[in-house]
Amino acid sequence: MNLEILTPDKKVFEGEVNSVSLPGTMGSFEVLNHHAPLISTLEDGKVTVRGSGKEEVYLIQGGVVEVLNNKVMVLAEGIAPRQPQQ
Repeated sequence: MNLEILTPDKKVFEGEVNSVSLPGTMGSFEVLNHHAPLISTLEDGKVTVRGSGKEEVYLIQGGVVEVLNNKVMVLAEGIAPRQPQQ
C-alpha cells in the first residue's frame, strides 16, 4: 500500500509499505494492505512504518489519518527530529 506522511511544512515520507502503526486518539492501531476505509484523529506519538525488511519510526505531534483504496495519508501537525537508529 502507498503511505504519505505530510506536515504543513513538508512531505516527510512517501512510498510503498507493508504496514503502519499509528497513535490514535482512542489508542494505537495498525493498518495493513487492503484495510477498510478509515478516518481517525492522532495524538502525539510514534508512527512506525514497516516495508522491504526495514522499520522506520517518526515522532508526530498530533494530526489525522485517512485510509482509502490502499492509500494511507497521515497529516501531522508537526514532527520531531529523527533520532539515529542504534
